[in-house]
Amino acid sequence: MSETFEGCERQYCELSASLSKKCTSATLLDGEQKKQKISEIKAGIDEAESLIRKMDTEARSLPPNVKAVLLAKLREYKSDLNNLKSEIKRIASSNLNQAARDELLESGMADATAVSADQRGRLLTSTERLNKSSDRVRDSRRTMLETEELGVSLLQDLHQQRESLLRAHGTLHGVDENISKSKKIMTNISRRMGKNKWIIGSVVALLIVAIILILYFKLKK
Repeated sequence: MSETFEGCERQYCELSASLSKKCTSATLLDGEQKKQKISEIKAGIDEAESLIRKMDTEARSLPPNVKAVLLAKLREYKSDLNNLKSEIKRIASSNLNQAARDELLESGMADATAVSADQRGRLLTSTERLNKSSDRVRDSRRTMLETEELGVSLLQDLHQQRESLLRAHGTLHGVDENISKSKKIMTNISRRMGKNKWIIGSVVALLIVAIILILYFKLKK
């Protein structure tokens, strides 16, 4: 095996182990320390890529039987390096997310203060409107109660007037019946008076005839 390949391989293995430890420790850090650790890991990844390129170039220059074995090792190293890249991306992404959350929190606090003042103003305005609405409701309720009392009074008056009209109607009906009876009585009286007139006239006529006959017979003697 090539001494150059072995030297690069030894350096890569040591560097890979170191980068793995740094990735683990980076997940436990925050803020600037985490950013610094991520920068160190990225620099180490660049160095690891350089070592892999050197090993690839050296392996391809060796005889086929040796080259095949070394290229198989390189595939494992490249897979390991890709895993490290994915891990550092995940760590960096979480760091960005945390920074974004912190920024949002700070801006949110400022906005919350402004919004709170605005909300207090709107709340005071809403409270004033509510108080005015409550006063209007109380006035409307008082007016409604007064109107209801007036309506009840009018209904009572109308009920009394209805009863009076019903009693007057009953009285008029009784008067109509009495008038009808009086008409019948007067009609009967008129008929009787007519009959009496005829009777009296007949009696008077008979008396006159009788008187004339008596005088005639007396004078004739």
